[in-house]
Amino acid sequence: MTQMNFLADLKPFIQSNWEKANFKEATAIQTKSIPLILEGKDIIAESPTGTGKTLAYVLPILNNIDANKKNAQVVILAPSRELVMQIFEEIKKWAEGSGLTSASLIGGANIKRQVEKLKKSPQIIVGTPGRIHELIKMKKLKMHAVNTIVLDEGDQLLTPEHKNTIKEIIKTTLNDRQVVLFSATLNESTESRARDLMKKNPEVIQVGVDEIPVGDVEHIYLLCEQREKIELLERIAKTVRMKALVFVKDIGNLDVLAEKLEFKGVDIHLLHSDTKKEEREAALKSMRSDNQGLLLATDVAARGLDIANLSHVIHFDVPVSTTQYVHRSGRTGRQGASGTVVSFVTEREERELKKLAKELNINLKKNRLYKGELVEV
Repeated sequence: MTQMNFLADLKPFIQSNWEKANFKEATAIQTKSIPLILEGKDIIAESPTGTGKTLAYVLPILNNIDANKKNAQVVILAPSRELVMQIFEEIKKWAEGSGLTSASLIGGANIKRQVEKLKKSPQIIVGTPGRIHELIKMKKLKMHAVNTIVLDEGDQLLTPEHKNTIKEIIKTTLNDRQVVLFSATLNESTESRARDLMKKNPEVIQVGVDEIPVGDVEHIYLLCEQREKIELLERIAKTVRMKALVFVKDIGNLDVLAEKLEFKGVDIHLLHSDTKKEEREAALKSMRSDNQGLLLATDVAARGLDIANLSHVIHFDVPVSTTQYVHRSGRTGRQGASGTVVSFVTEREERELKKLAKELNINLKKNRLYKGELVEV
């Protein structure tokens, strides 16, 4: 189905919002999943970070909602508060001019206020599984008219700790409901758990790395000793204008790095699984509003996050696989914007990085920091 075809099937308010957003092309995941979701099919979809997964389900569900029915008709579940808020913002933006109503329900927030929101009977609910389950049990969230459930970052939602909650939530919806799962990575156990929740035979969609437009992204690397990496990051942060996401392999390394950079007066924010909710929110808020700054993150903590106008992604620790390189690097150069991916490597890591680049067919250039600029060697 070509790009213009599926757009022609969508309601006028979506078409006009598409024009306003100035998108030239739909992405591979959108072209593959939108027609299937419009038809009411169950789907299990895998597509790397930064490929437009949110819109791949937001557009068809907005299209399929019955505007005259004042009940919850769609429930979107996501594993973290940040992701819920991100999805909620997208829904508000794309529902403009439709009169459709939505509400976000996250754990940790004031439950009385959420109950008030539900009295207005929003048609689309976005939330974290625990809180949504709680509100259903309190009989405040009525699920009798819900015909579509979306599981975003589905592999995280179907881990043993969440799986039963998700099952309970789905059980409360209409019998012939549609279940749609999206994930950046899909393994067999996630797929079989997803199938258990679906009545119809789901369509499995996979978007490969080769189907993703690379945007105008430059891939460079800097050679240094392991012990020089911190000093290199400090120098870059102080001289090169950048809004960057820095990937570190684990929490231990991240804490050490953060402490040293803070001591040197570098302005940084942190994102890892032990970060308190308020700190995470403050870090993301300031990263989204500032034009500059470093956000240090582990892979798990950065899942699903979209930070607009991110100029650089820095691999402080080299990615271990092509998949990890693609997921991390997909944060910059989104929707065809320009960006730079920088890897810090030792001599041994240089060989590994070149191997990854070759497999991904990426043009990798060696750079150095010279008078506050990254220049090709």
